[in-house]
Amino acid sequence: MILWRSVVGKLWGTILLLVSFVLFVLTILMLEFIENYHVDKAEDELTQLATKVSLIIESHEDQELAKSISWELADELTHIIIVENENNVSNSPIKDEGLPHLTMDDIEEDDELSLPLTKQQKISKRTNLEQPNDVFANGEDEVLIVGVPYKVSETKTGAVFISQSLKAVHETTKETTKYIILAAGIAIILTTIFAFFLSTRITYPLRKMREVAQELARGKFESKVPIMSNDEIGELGVAFNQMGKQLKFHINALSQEKEHLTNILSSMADGVITLNIDGTILVTNPPAERFLTSWYYEQGINVESGGELPSDMKALFQRVVSTEKEQMLEIIIQGRSWVILMTPLYNQSHVRGAVAVLRDMTEERRLDKLRKDFIANVSHELRTPISMLQGYSEAIVDDIASTEEEKKDIAKVIHDESLRMGRLVNDLLDLARMEAGHITLNLEEISLNDFVEKVGRKFQGLAKEKDISLLTEVHIKEPTQVIDPDRIEQVLTNLIDNAIRHTGENGSVVIEVKDHTDGVIIDVRDSGSGIPEEDLPFVFERFYKADKARTRGRAGTGLGLAIVKNIIEAHKGKISVHSKLDEGTTFSFFLPRKKLESEFN
Repeated sequence: MILWRSVVGKLWGTILLLVSFVLFVLTILMLEFIENYHVDKAEDELTQLATKVSLIIESHEDQELAKSISWELADELTHIIIVENENNVSNSPIKDEGLPHLTMDDIEEDDELSLPLTKQQKISKRTNLEQPNDVFANGEDEVLIVGVPYKVSETKTGAVFISQSLKAVHETTKETTKYIILAAGIAIILTTIFAFFLSTRITYPLRKMREVAQELARGKFESKVPIMSNDEIGELGVAFNQMGKQLKFHINALSQEKEHLTNILSSMADGVITLNIDGTILVTNPPAERFLTSWYYEQGINVESGGELPSDMKALFQRVVSTEKEQMLEIIIQGRSWVILMTPLYNQSHVRGAVAVLRDMTEERRLDKLRKDFIANVSHELRTPISMLQGYSEAIVDDIASTEEEKKDIAKVIHDESLRMGRLVNDLLDLARMEAGHITLNLEEISLNDFVEKVGRKFQGLAKEKDISLLTEVHIKEPTQVIDPDRIEQVLTNLIDNAIRHTGENGSVVIEVKDHTDGVIIDVRDSGSGIPEEDLPFVFERFYKADKARTRGRAGTGLGLAIVKNIIEAHKGKISVHSKLDEGTTFSFFLPRKKLESEFN
């Protein structure tokens, strides 16, 4: 079955059938020609023989001698009948009893054979004497009969009939058939060999093309078809190789274009989602995947079985498809604000989908809120001292203070409030310079143990007043550290002051210094009231206060932690906070080890 399905088998079968058909037709025509040729030849010979016999009978007075001479002219396949009249019929001796012979009864029963006697006409007929009406009778029993009239006298006529068996013709045909079949067999064998050779020559390049096509399908574009001829198949091979080369070029171009597009999408800060016309997701980039992951998590959907859009985005997509116009939406997922801009994609004149650009606007919204809060906080912080300055100054102008002591108290309040305003303005200026990158560090190599002990002693008096335990713990192998001592003291002062102010009686504040990879970590840990979880992300922002009431004497300007963060970052360090309500707060900052020659700008 495999051979018949192959090109070789089909070509071989086609050529073999064509040659067999031609040989069969040629054999039939040749056998028919040979048989007719021999029959016609025999008919001519029998006609000449019958004419000779009739002349011999007419020319001899001695009829017996004439018949004797006539019998000598007949061979073993030929039989002669001389009919003078119905009662006088002479037959030549029969030499082979196995052959069919003509009789007078056959002549009388056949109207055509009786024509030489009745109408003095020559006749020639091929017939089977045993079964004259059977077309399927044995061909070897056929005889060829020739009848010629002759003159018995002036008034009487007779006829000479000569019959000859066609056995010799059929035997010749048989022998000829054998040779033709032998020749046909040899021709078929040679044709088979030639067909296989020709088919192999033709199909070998085709098989190679199939193999190369399979290699191309597997991505091996360097495969080529061997060119073995300059005919049409060779030209096909050249075209096939050219096609493979062009295919490789276009695939590489598409791969580069896809890689370029992928790199662009991956490097984009905004998320990109490409949607099909049915709303299914086709392409996403990492920011978009993070957006979808957040939405799946918020909705409790298994990420692996995801692939659908948020409900708000589905409605937005439907509006884009129906209106064929750009649409925008802002949604909040997992506390982050996302602005979605969705635009329709066209396939010629029809919408085939949409592309959504997702921008994380959380930072922008936070900065906008901080800007508004900054204005409100600065206004709030300045309003109280300005009001007090204005009120007490009016009291002095209106001579409300009657005694010197009252005037001194009013002047002291005005002085304190002006100092408070000065501190606020100075903190704002320092913070602005730090955030602008204009902070300058005066680095020194100091002993951290002595430095921390000195800062701790500064707050021992305040801690004892509030009945708070203030401890310092230093666990480092390298006692020296290159820092700006004034700035780091400012950091520790702010953190320790905050810890003491937010820790109740019998509480504790611990300053711990410990080694870390490539630096040290300093923790300021208290057992105070703690910071609410929702406020933790904002503790290092400007004007953050744990005391929401902003009461005087307890709360500062709210700029201390923002300044602390900028000082630590100027030292190339990091600061973090961990806190739980009613359990305490820990501020930790990391300072990398540096050489004294390092410069900070």
